[in-house]
This record gives sequence, C-alpha cells and structure tokens, in this order.
Amino acid sequence: MPKVLLVKMSSLGDVVHTLPAVTEAAMNVPGLQLDWVVEEAFAEIPTWHPAVNKVIPVALRRWRKNPYEALRSGEWASFGEKLKSEYDLVIDAQGLLKSAFIAKKVGAEIVGYDRTSVREPLASVFYHRCYSVARQMHAVERTRELFAQGLGYAKGGAPDYGLKIEAAEPEETAPTVMFLHGTTWRTKHWPESFWGDLALRCRQAGFDVWAAWGNEEERLRAERLEVSAGVRVLPRMPLKGVAEHIARAQAIVTVDTGLGHLAAALAKPTIALYGPTNPFLTGIYGAQQTSLSSSYHCAPCMRKHCRYEVLGEKFDYPPCWNELSPEVIWERLRQIVPSAEASMMRKS
Repeated sequence: MPKVLLVKMSSLGDVVHTLPAVTEAAMNVPGLQLDWVVEEAFAEIPTWHPAVNKVIPVALRRWRKNPYEALRSGEWASFGEKLKSEYDLVIDAQGLLKSAFIAKKVGAEIVGYDRTSVREPLASVFYHRCYSVARQMHAVERTRELFAQGLGYAKGGAPDYGLKIEAAEPEETAPTVMFLHGTTWRTKHWPESFWGDLALRCRQAGFDVWAAWGNEEERLRAERLEVSAGVRVLPRMPLKGVAEHIARAQAIVTVDTGLGHLAAALAKPTIALYGPTNPFLTGIYGAQQTSLSSSYHCAPCMRKHCRYEVLGEKFDYPPCWNELSPEVIWERLRQIVPSAEASMMRKS
C-alpha cells in the first residue's frame, strides 16, 4: 500500500485547486494512503475529501510572527514528530522554498516541479524527481499533471473535486442566490452599489439573497445591503458552515476570493467577477463556472492599488468595474440558473 505525503499548505484557493489531483490519484493508484500537510486555517478542507487519510496542520503563518514562541511552546517540534511516519513518497505541490523545506524534513523521496515549472526555482534543488509541467495550464491541471507524472498514470477526464458536503437546511423555501463579496485587495472589490442593484434584481425575480462575511468590514457591508436591498446577512460561521450554505444555494456570485473556488468545487452555478485580476491561470474552474473579466484598457493590471488612484484621481471604485455592471451580471445569472418559479416547482 503506497503511503504518500502531500505538501500543499495555502491559500484557500490553492488547497481547493489540489483536490481534483487527489481524486484522480485515488482512482489510479490502488491502495493509496495519502496524508496532507496544510496551513491550520484551511485544515478543515482536506478532511471533506474521502481519499485523504490524515491531515497534518502546520502554522507557518502564525509561527513567522513569533518564531521564538513556536520553538519554546514545542509546537514546531510536535509538528516535526508528525512527519516521521514511514512515507514512500512526498509530493510538494506548492513549489516554494518553505514547502520544499518541510518536504525535506520527512526523509523520503520528493517529487516536484522542475526549475522551469516551479514557482520558486531554488525549491527544485530539494526534489529527487522533477517534472516539467507547462506554466500556461490552469493551476488545477498543473497539479493533476504533477500527480500523474509522479505517481505513474495518465491524467484524463474532467476534474472531480470529490468533496462530500451536505447542503444546509435553512428556514427559507425560496431559491437562493449567495453573494461572496469579501476579498483582500481593495481593487478586487466589486462596488457596493453594484451588489445592492443586483440584489434588488434577484429579489424582484423571486430569489432570496444571502451574504456571507468573515470580518468586521464584510459584516458592515452585508448589513448595509440588508437595509438597502433586503439581503439576508448570514451569521458568522466556520468554513464548513459556509460550504453547507454554498451547497444549498441555486447560484453564487463572487469576487476573486477563495470562497469562490469552494463554490466551484461544489459544482454550484457560479459567476466570478474579475476587474484588476486575471482568471486564466487561477480563476474558478469546473462545471457550471462563468468567469467575467473587465475589458477596460488597463485590465488586468494585477495591482492592489489602482493606477488612477496613484495618479491622484478621485473615484468611488476602479473604473475597470464599469465594464461589469449589475445589468451585465444579472443577464448572465438568468442564463445559468432557472427562474425562481421554476426552481420552486422543481423542489416541490
């Protein structure tokens, strides 16, 4: 029975992108036993996949802030002990120096991308077997290809994320559109007024609208949308709770954020909005997924701060978002989900 350790620690989107490779490996390698090293904030996600044997959380983000405390408390030593199982192979699917360093601690053969394919070329020095994987492929397909070459089978077919999540059973009976409006960069935020406009269109068509949130800024935005457009603000909940609500919704509208990738993994009809960023290599991926990109002259700029703001111009939001108006999103939403009336009839 081959025992493999996967190192893919963060971010949420990166972790989700790795799931189809795990599904495919389990189908092609008889008796595969796969353990997974992942950042503690995302350690819940691999547990939802039936082919993952054990999850080993790591806290590099937290430890970097206070390395002395990590050593003094024994957390680093305890983590090292968990790596001492007898593994036949380690797959470093992260391709960074930090992930290669952890892979090296295991003491087993390491598989990874070659120096022309890896994100940090020096990481490939730690690998015993290096494979060339085109950097122009989507992250999901790159990881599937690395697994296939490293474990000796042919990659093929549509990606299967393999997640087992039960849909939430909320009080509402109407079909639901869920807004994933929280993200990191200021420039990646779709304008709040656009969210309100889209929410009103959804509600007029008979849909309930939910808004998830994960921090104070997102909560306040969701509450303003509740007042202005009748959006229902979900309570703060753990990641699995958010996933259960995503699984319950008829459709998702998301900005460039990790939860959007989770919606894709659950095969929910999803529209993802990309203003300053590019979905080609790391966007939502899979069945029923629609990525809408701004066609503005400077998009995608991949900047955390809009160039016009840097030049001193005053505006409420980056002008690239005007290419993705609420009218445009609503028309696409109507194309990918049945009407509210049809959804209710099908449910009954």
